[in-house]
Amino acid sequence: DSDADDAVEQLFLVVVAIDFGTTSSGYAYSFTKEPECIHVMRRWEGGDPGVSNQKTPTTILLTPERKFHSFGYAARDFYHDLDPTESKHWLYFEKFKMKLHTTGNLTMETDLTAANGKKVKALEIFAYALQFFKEQALKELSDQGGSDFENTEVRWVITVPAIWKQPAKQFMRQAAYKAGMASPENPEQLIIALEPEAASIYCRKLRLHQMIDLSSRAPVNGYSPSDTIGTGFTQAKEHVRRNRQSRTFLVENVIGEIWSELEEGSDRYIVVDSGGGTVDMTVHQIRLPEGHLKELYKATGGPYGSLGVDYEFEKLLCKIFGEDFIEQFKIKRPAAWVDLMIAFESRKRAAAPDRTNPLNITLPFSFIDYYKKFRGHSVEHALRKSNVDFVKWSSQGMLRMSPDAMNALFKPTIDQIVQHLSDVFDKPEVTNVKFLFLVGGFAESPLLQQAVQSAFGSRCRVIIPQDVGLTILKGAVLFGLDPAVIKVRRSPLTYGVGVLNRFVEGKHPPEKLLIKDGTRWCTDVFDKFISADQSVALGETVTRSYTPAKPSQLVIVINIYSSEQDNVSFITESGVKKCGTLRLDLTGTDASVPNRREIKTLMQFGDTEIKAMAIDVATSKSVKVGIDFLNY
Repeated sequence: DSDADDAVEQLFLVVVAIDFGTTSSGYAYSFTKEPECIHVMRRWEGGDPGVSNQKTPTTILLTPERKFHSFGYAARDFYHDLDPTESKHWLYFEKFKMKLHTTGNLTMETDLTAANGKKVKALEIFAYALQFFKEQALKELSDQGGSDFENTEVRWVITVPAIWKQPAKQFMRQAAYKAGMASPENPEQLIIALEPEAASIYCRKLRLHQMIDLSSRAPVNGYSPSDTIGTGFTQAKEHVRRNRQSRTFLVENVIGEIWSELEEGSDRYIVVDSGGGTVDMTVHQIRLPEGHLKELYKATGGPYGSLGVDYEFEKLLCKIFGEDFIEQFKIKRPAAWVDLMIAFESRKRAAAPDRTNPLNITLPFSFIDYYKKFRGHSVEHALRKSNVDFVKWSSQGMLRMSPDAMNALFKPTIDQIVQHLSDVFDKPEVTNVKFLFLVGGFAESPLLQQAVQSAFGSRCRVIIPQDVGLTILKGAVLFGLDPAVIKVRRSPLTYGVGVLNRFVEGKHPPEKLLIKDGTRWCTDVFDKFISADQSVALGETVTRSYTPAKPSQLVIVINIYSSEQDNVSFITESGVKKCGTLRLDLTGTDASVPNRREIKTLMQFGDTEIKAMAIDVATSKSVKVGIDFLNY
């Protein structure tokens, strides 16, 4: 049925990918007619010293009436310029994406808390943010084409961390429907892509001049390796800056030269996507000649993004000025707190392994002023009195941090990443790793680069794409142009349905016995369709046949369950969650139906989202359902 698929593909004139990040976001697009050109969104207004703004901060501002006001730098600057008496009524959100990862029982009703402490439904905030990107992208496409671009002509791709649980992935789709990008009737207009997968797709297109190989022992461009960590990057940045005006990247329709070193069938590579909130990694193998990807080990990772460094800085401030003061300051002067974190961000990016001179962080005047009111003594006095010896007060009104103090803020987060990576390397499935690609915004940090290189440089080559913060965005566009490029995935969960089996003495627990019309049944049996971490090909279906317990049943209800555990026998075990229901109506069928009816149940895997269907074989009646993790 491939011709029909091609017809569907042609309907979209353009693929737009949105990288909705914890700390920063952006979009890129490509016209289906010229898939080798990827255009990154136009330059944003605003911007910070020392931060390249191809992406915009993931911050959103709502008016006191809870209407959308602005996004990104515009939201931050407007909020900042409000009078403090006014600003406490406005709702400002930042870094809110992490809430989807950390909420155990996510639903459509989950709340987010604004900087002023007020609560708003998470779904609304996500929908506002996606709607903002939808409008920006459509506007840019219309300006470029000279005529109005319709949403129906766009295929949207939204990236999410691979380690997110299914409810969070589904939540993102619901928010996109609310933002009007696609609809439940037309779901294929939106693809949910996994961040490290997108990065992996882009990495296999890399040419040698587009990456920095940290492990090359030979001098690179006349520098010795110890210099390369910092300088290779600066050169790359210069190169990107010169090309920034064009914002169009050419992707050659080949597999980059680097892959000629991979032996097919045995060599693997790991993509480590380190962002603001999460770090996730995936192990892939490339299948030549067409360069399809095969996932070898289920995605793993955790909340080890660069936010961890901000958190350590906050702990340091609490240690010096007191937790009670910092808590109060954040509530009473939210805009000044945002300012302080922006100042820290630019110094955070200046941290490097071999740095010797101190880093200065300007304290906002209202911090100094409010501290004096709160404590009755000066900030300078607090620093002298605290026994934090790496941080001094400089007479220009700044915190002076020694490089050691700054590196100490990175250490806990980087240690977790390295630890997690070595756990993955120790897995039996993960042998023969040739390359480690370090991607995502946090990969720009020389401290992280050095830590990964010194821990794993002897086992594999550590490679960083040049415009590392945009890797995922570009890969997501490529994925939208050709979603079938990833042929084999690992199932993140075990899936099955709840059924009745004939009761077998000695095999089934007595408390599961149910006697119905003289037949002895064992209830709550979990009939497994697929196990967690089992490999599944794209579009692979698993089929089972069931028969109704009573021939006279008019409606058959099949419940679908999932679990993170491998061996599940009963749906009542802990950790088993209901995630779908197939209701098949058997009424209106004539008497010629055989007395043993057959109901076929199919589940389709291998995609980032799962579908199920049931068919009454006698009448060919069928029902379909998407797996739903939010409404059960």
